[in-house]
Amino acid sequence: MTDAIVIGGGIAGISAAARLSGDLSVAVLEGENALGYHASGRSAALFEENYGAPAVVALNKASADYHWEANGGYLSPRGLLISARADEKDAFDHDIETMGVAQISTAEAQALVPILDGETLAYAGYHEAAYDIDTDRMIQDFARTVRSSGGHVITEARVTEITRTATGWDVSTAKETYSATRLVNAAGAWADHIATLAGIAPIGLMPMRRSMVRLPAPGGHDVSDWPMFFGTGETWYAKPDAGALLVSPADEDPVEPHDAWADDMVLAQGLARYEAMVSTPVERLLTSWAGLRSFAPDRNLVLGPDPAEPAFIWCAAQGGYGFQTAPAASQFVADMTLGRVPALSARDAAQLSPGRLR
Repeated sequence: MTDAIVIGGGIAGISAAARLSGDLSVAVLEGENALGYHASGRSAALFEENYGAPAVVALNKASADYHWEANGGYLSPRGLLISARADEKDAFDHDIETMGVAQISTAEAQALVPILDGETLAYAGYHEAAYDIDTDRMIQDFARTVRSSGGHVITEARVTEITRTATGWDVSTAKETYSATRLVNAAGAWADHIATLAGIAPIGLMPMRRSMVRLPAPGGHDVSDWPMFFGTGETWYAKPDAGALLVSPADEDPVEPHDAWADDMVLAQGLARYEAMVSTPVERLLTSWAGLRSFAPDRNLVLGPDPAEPAFIWCAAQGGYGFQTAPAASQFVADMTLGRVPALSARDAAQLSPGRLR
């Protein structure tokens, strides 16, 4: 028997396991054949402190030092640019205020992203303090911490049954049954399903599809130094990626948990919004895919012991904030699990607690 079983090997589960592994024996169960297969493997991989609800922003800010310093740091410069048409002034003003972005001239915006269409672009805002995250290395470093502490990371271990016992939990997969005194639910889009298997009330988790295409570098440009750039109201966004350009329609379509794929119509509509702001048409796609961003009803993360069953710990509803919040969110989960006072304020802790949804 181990002290804790963590269900889910995405960034939420592997970071929580790493934080717990210094005090507890831990086993991570991941249903796929690799860590970070679903949402974590399909992330936009951006760190922007001001992105999200207030409690999410608090986690972002509490994660910053780790992102910069741990294991040599995980961040590299990217920047963030918001673009708007003349009829989007109110929405643009809202975006630059909430995101802490400074308005710049359209000429300055085109210097940063040369394909922005000068005839369409009326307003622009830029924020230098947005960074790429080395997501794969972060996952592997957290996994290394688990293993170096004597923990186990087990792939191809999809959970089929959970039983409450006198001493904790029995968690069954197709191959084996594992036992632990605590159960950490970091199952991403499947977190409510895992709760139901364990006899715990679900939290109303809503998985939402987010689609992405990879385009050849538009117009033959070197895109490596371009910022990530958004349409007003996050109706689309684009981000350089290894010499190509990722473009997303920023869709949030409610779906059942599954191995997601992109919807052709959604992609076409999103690419049309992107094309309306740039001077280079989309002529071909290199590839497309989709992931599931899972939200609680209030769009805050759900972290900590369930109020009805403290041996069942939630680490769920990361939405689109999983990597940027992971250092602080995982520490918060560990502190709440082990009865320590968290570093976050009481107000932020309450907004993350599973108890707020009961």
